[in-house]
Amino acid sequence: MGKEKISFKEVHHSHSPKTTLWWFFLVATCIKVLLFPAYRSTDFEVHRNWLALTHSLPLSQWYFDETSPWTLDYPPFFAYYERFLSIFAHLIDPQIVHLQEGLNYSSNKVVYFQRVTVILSDLSLLYGVYRLTRNLDSKKQKLIWSLIIWSPMLFIVDHVHFQYNGFLIGILLISLSYLEEGRDLLGGCIFAVLLCFKHLFAVAAPVYFIYLLRHYVWGGMIRGFSRLLIMGGVVTAVFASAFGPFFHLGQVNITFIY
Repeated sequence: MGKEKISFKEVHHSHSPKTTLWWFFLVATCIKVLLFPAYRSTDFEVHRNWLALTHSLPLSQWYFDETSPWTLDYPPFFAYYERFLSIFAHLIDPQIVHLQEGLNYSSNKVVYFQRVTVILSDLSLLYGVYRLTRNLDSKKQKLIWSLIIWSPMLFIVDHVHFQYNGFLIGILLISLSYLEEGRDLLGGCIFAVLLCFKHLFAVAAPVYFIYLLRHYVWGGMIRGFSRLLIMGGVVTAVFASAFGPFFHLGQVNITFIY
């Protein structure tokens, strides 16, 4: 009986951090919902237009359409993500994804839909924070959770100004968590995925390159060269999956400019 009690306590304790983290996320979500009527910058219309053009146009025209001044200028994975979101936008209100009639559309339906997409996208931030801190003690976990999940800047930039930085930072944290575990190949792969979502994360690429070169590749001529080929192959595969369709369309040079 005593062993069963100890076992129950251990199981309860192991699930406690996850429960606490969900409460952190729930409090943040309540604040985000209260911000629904708040100020919206031009980025709100930018992302609505990207929903429309990825839904209404063939892939060959995504980076060339000028119906709106807010043309698509993020790498392909983010464009694919907008295409995915547009499926649900069309079900909620077809005007959201109408290329002409949707211009500067700002009904409650589109506002609520786009605000909710940012909140749901922040689940990647929740998972990234969890993976990165799951082996820390409770005090350090809660400190990091509060600094990231309750970050005032993420509230302002993502849920007032309107962007998806929490979603992207979540991917970065997931990548770092795998590096922390010594799973360098997977960490580098996920960072390559992140670069194909938003090119501004390329500022971290030199740090990743040096770290992976020293920590993963280094270790003798044969071993190092083979690992360099493996890492190069994985990164090439990620970029090929993102840019491959545009390469097939003869748009690779233009796409890389974006």
